[in-house]
Amino acid sequence: MTEATRAQPSNWNVPNVLTTLRIVMVPFFGWALLVDGGDSITWRCVASVLFVLAMVTDKIDGDLARKHDLVTNFGKIADPIADKAITGMAFIGLSIVGDIWWWVTIIVLLREWSVTLLRLSVLKKVVIAAADLGKIKTTFQAVALGFLCLPLRDPDLPSGLQVPCEVLFYAAQVCLAVAVALTMWSGWEFYRDVWKQRANLRST
Repeated sequence: MTEATRAQPSNWNVPNVLTTLRIVMVPFFGWALLVDGGDSITWRCVASVLFVLAMVTDKIDGDLARKHDLVTNFGKIADPIADKAITGMAFIGLSIVGDIWWWVTIIVLLREWSVTLLRLSVLKKVVIAAADLGKIKTTFQAVALGFLCLPLRDPDLPSGLQVPCEVLFYAAQVCLAVAVALTMWSGWEFYRDVWKQRANLRST
């Protein structure tokens, strides 16, 4: 059976439900991160848990969709939007509370959303698979943001946790620096590949 005649799976499937839940989760995650200006130990921990759950479900819904042939047009559009919405909220929220410099957030979000919008705009004409470098970037970024959502530098932490948390905070910043570097490099690779494929399409 060819791709053209193969029946499209229903949009009502587990991967799409998980994707939708991630989108719905974004405002709750942002609210938890910013309760009391980001000074609530409890809610910062809740925000970190929500972020980790979002990253885990992102992995699960992608694996399920590919394994059970449940890739849909809705999923192709909603999945990257859900991913960029939750990470974008994390970057913005952490910049508001002072744990990430604003210039880092601006650079990363400009790259992420420009790539996402371009990928969606050429979806039917050009197929750009997720590169290994992009996957590594996503891993470093998820680890960094997941830990930075925690109240690692809160002065109200128990004294025995303050030094380990401070070390963890700077380790997360190192992961973030690696993620930012990979973000820019993988973004350049993406634009290069799109340009090559579009040039090939024009020449055929």
